[in-house]
Amino acid sequence: MIIRRVRGALAAAAAAASFGCGSSPITQARIENAIAPTFANLVHAQVLWLGLPRMAPSDFAVRASCRKLMAGGTAGAGEWACTLLWLGPDRQPLRDTFDLFVTTDGCYTATVSGENLGGPTLRSTAGTQVRNLLYAFDGCFDTT
Repeated sequence: MIIRRVRGALAAAAAAASFGCGSSPITQARIENAIAPTFANLVHAQVLWLGLPRMAPSDFAVRASCRKLMAGGTAGAGEWACTLLWLGPDRQPLRDTFDLFVTTDGCYTATVSGENLGGPTLRSTAGTQVRNLLYAFDGCFDTT
């Protein structure tokens, strides 16, 4: 009987915690507005590391479209997927998808889904191996 009451109390507490005390500051728009410029800045650095002609981050014209993976979820920490549409150094349109894990403080880890961007390292125009900045990266955004 006591175990049943404890389980009931724990289930109620877990349900209340999952709904929170209001709307989450982790929203689709905030994630999209954070990942697009972070990705553009990383592409800018990656192009330089690879020995390709210099481009400004804005030249990549990155646009993000993100969705929460939990059924019915539109906000909150957890697993998200983001598709990034951008222009490559040759001005060709590119599309890459990233798996994100977003924490309650607005920080995230993004990992490329698939191999479109290569592996963890790439070969520069000089023939040296360089870290692929686009393979996995972290970022944060304001939740206030």
